[in-house]
Amino acid sequence: MEENELNKEQKTPQENENNIPIEREDKSEPETENQQTELALKIAELEFSVQKIGELEKQNSELRDSLLRKAAEFENYKRRSENDQLNILKYAAESFIRNILPVYDDLERSLSHIDDENNIDSTKKGLMLVFEKFGKILENQGIKRIDAKGKPFDVHLHEALMQQPAEGVAPHTVLDVLEPGYMYKDRVLRHAKVIVSSETASNEELNSENQSDTNQEG
Repeated sequence: MEENELNKEQKTPQENENNIPIEREDKSEPETENQQTELALKIAELEFSVQKIGELEKQNSELRDSLLRKAAEFENYKRRSENDQLNILKYAAESFIRNILPVYDDLERSLSHIDDENNIDSTKKGLMLVFEKFGKILENQGIKRIDAKGKPFDVHLHEALMQQPAEGVAPHTVLDVLEPGYMYKDRVLRHAKVIVSSETASNEELNSENQSDTNQEG
């Protein structure tokens, strides 16, 4: 018994030397550092996101204000354009009226000078001058009288009120103008009301002879 205990006591130092306790790595501390690093990164990302959101909100606010200003400016422009168009339509004849006022004044002066002592010739000359002046004003505005008499009838320019035979005149020729027509630039302002020549007996015979000659030649 005592020998066993002695042997145990003698073996203990050797066993203690061979059985040196292995120090275990404390993994809890590095894991804590990794978590802190990850947390710091997440916080940084969050701060960056918050900053970015703030910048985007600022940009959005600026764009919204700019859009509202542009919308207001467009509404003002639209209102001004509509007013300008209304004024143009309302006062479209202003230039023409300003030009014919002198003619109106001339007519008034001519009428004021007509009395029993005035002769017809002087009155006629005065009215002719006023008429010519008014014609020049119309011409400057792009208004021209349609030259119809002696011209072939044109449905686009003339309105035939009647037909009558006329010797020596080709059929469908304007013989007389009952009411003159006018062109405004390239548009018919009023058709000329005219009398048109019709077929006559001599014209019919001449047409028949021409037709027979044509048939014989064929």
